[in-house]
This record gives sequence, structure tokens and C-alpha cells, in this order.
Amino acid sequence: MTLATYINDLLYRYDCVIVPDFGGFVTNRIGAKANNFTHTFTPPIKQVAFNSLLKHNDGLLANYIASAENISFEKASTAISLSVIKWQNELQSKSVEIDSLGVLSLNEEKQIVFEPNTSVNYLTESFGLSTLESSAISRYKQQVKPLIPVLAKEEKKAIPTFIKYAATAAILLTLGFAGYNGYQQNEQKEVLASQEKAIQKKIQSATFVISNPLPTINLNVVKEKVKPFHIIAGAFQFAENAEKKVKQLKAKGFDAKIIGVNKWGLTQVTFNSYSDRNEATNSLYKIQKTVSKDAWLLIKK
Repeated sequence: MTLATYINDLLYRYDCVIVPDFGGFVTNRIGAKANNFTHTFTPPIKQVAFNSLLKHNDGLLANYIASAENISFEKASTAISLSVIKWQNELQSKSVEIDSLGVLSLNEEKQIVFEPNTSVNYLTESFGLSTLESSAISRYKQQVKPLIPVLAKEEKKAIPTFIKYAATAAILLTLGFAGYNGYQQNEQKEVLASQEKAIQKKIQSATFVISNPLPTINLNVVKEKVKPFHIIAGAFQFAENAEKKVKQLKAKGFDAKIIGVNKWGLTQVTFNSYSDRNEATNSLYKIQKTVSKDAWLLIKK
């Protein structure tokens, strides 16, 4: 059984596939792009990333393997654990290539680094589409010369005299209208100025008295404390599973709630939220010892 094959199959249908006690493979959707320099068009894609913090077993991978191999859920879970142990051992000495997903390796801090295979597109909507290269299109503007009318010899002699008189009349009319217009504008300015002075005098002499003023109202607003420290109980792909988890934790006495969706599209559920970091840390240690060792602290500002 090749574990990578089943992970690869599920990534076409789901945005996140978690390998228990190892990490989660998460897909990020990237829209179509046009490169003006290379003249290429790239279709929308779903590219894979790896998150080592997603270790909680949501049952998706084990259920799929059990159904495909016609085995029990327990046997499928055991097969996953054996593959994880094999990967962890190989990573200590070399890089591990996981089928068509990409390559895993360890950095200097012994953290897992994932290099995805960018040639695989997990977005089913883009099935059959590939990068398209187009030749550059050169554009130019055509200059249009203005049309010059051609006149007969008789028209050339007759028109200048007519144009001369028409132009003179137009100039005189324009000057007369401009003069009259200027006279009207000056009169209007004087009237508006006198009206403005009269209004200002009335405003200065006016006195406003409120005989029955409204009483002063004092509002006491209680400012709610910000609680940026959250003890995470789990991250769920389906919202209904997150709501079930909240009900279970509340039944055990926790102030559980849903605090939103993370960047991988998973709904996060918290045991409790705190405004003080020390209080949150102490509570985290207590929960890890008594309730869930997978609990972790999220700081959300």
C-alpha cells in the first residue's frame, strides 16, 4: 500500500488531508494569471503546502484507505502509522520524495520543509487546461490627415470678401455681449455683498435661549476584556463537527467556542480563551495532562 497515492487522490476532492502524528497537506487556490513579459496565460490551480502542526486525526485518510482496500479502520490506521515511522526515519538522513506530491526534507532546526511538485494541478475545474503561450501583438496608431476642401477659382475670389465682413460682425457682437455681461456681473456682485453684510449683522445681534434644556445622561459602558490567547481543542473541515466538539467540551465544563476559520479553511474550536498569557499557559499544561495532549496555544491579535 502506497500512502502517498491515497493522499494524492483526496487532494483533488478536499482542501486538506491530515496524516496523523505527522502533518497536513493543504491546498491553496491560485487564480488565473497573465504574464506580460513571457506572454503566457496560466489557468487557475490548487497548489499543495505542508503544515506540521496539523497532526490531529480527523479520520478522513483512514476511512478512505479502509474503503479502497476493503479493510477495517484500525488496520488502515496501523498502515498509516507504519508509513509515518518510515518517513520519519528516512528524513534523518535524506530527502523523501512522496509520489507526485513533492519532496520532504529537514532544515538545520530539524523542521520539516516541503517542496511541492508545481507541475500537478489539483483543481478539477481546470482539468485539461495548460499554460498557453501567445505571440506579442504590436499595435500602432494610424495618422489621419485632415481634409482640405478644394475650391474653384471663382469661389476663391468671392469668399474672402464675404468672410472679411462676417468676421468683423462676429467680433463686434462678441465684444458687445462681453461688455454687457460684465456690467451685469458687477451689479450682481454689489447686490450679493450688501445682502451678505445685512445677514451677518442679524446673526451677530441674534440671541438663542433654550427655555427647557434636556437633562444630562451619564452612560456607564463596561469595556469587555480582549482575550487573544486561545487553547485550541481541534480544527475541523466541516462546521457541524466543530459545533459537536463545542457541545462536548461545554458538557465537561469548558467555556468552549468556535473562534473562526484559519487560512487552510479549517474551523477552529477552543477549550477556553484568556486575556492573560500566564493564565492561558498554566491552563494549557493542565489540559494537556488531563484531557488532550494535542491541545496547543494560539495567540490571535
